[in-house]
Amino acid sequence: MSLAARIDEVKSDPRDGETPVREASEKSAGAFRTIKEAADELDVPQHVLRFWETRFTQIRPVKRAGGRRYYRPDDVDLLRGIKRLLHGQGYTIKGAQRVLRERGLRFVQSVGRGEAVAAAPSLQDAEHEAPSADPAPGDGLTVEQRAVLADALADLKACRAALAALRLPPEPIGDA
Repeated sequence: MSLAARIDEVKSDPRDGETPVREASEKSAGAFRTIKEAADELDVPQHVLRFWETRFTQIRPVKRAGGRRYYRPDDVDLLRGIKRLLHGQGYTIKGAQRVLRERGLRFVQSVGRGEAVAAAPSLQDAEHEAPSADPAPGDGLTVEQRAVLADALADLKACRAALAALRLPPEPIGDA
């Protein structure tokens, strides 16, 4: 028997009442998760979790010395529910906040566990939260976004002209 096969056998066959050896990345369902573990489990970057903490006051991981975050299983369910609302169902952050406010924390956690489904955001809500407009062909920008960018570009060109005028040497006042 090869060494690898014997190692697998030891991991899967506990003897004398011993618990089987676990892989380092495997944790029990009730274990706390670091931000890295939670981000990996949810398939989102760590900075997204930190951002969601600023937008959803219901996300409150335990913070240890040095500011290290530990997410409880309920926190991970809440994060998973928020992710499903935002990424899976097309809610905006304001829309997901409204679902949390109106339906409650437990409901969003149950969405995260797959036990409940939130209704799709209504058309009226979508109009209030994110104005829709047809994107211009090719660049993916809406007409409104292009207009804002054109105004910003005009302002920047005016600033550049003003700065260039300041760099020119002063004109002589007059020959006497």
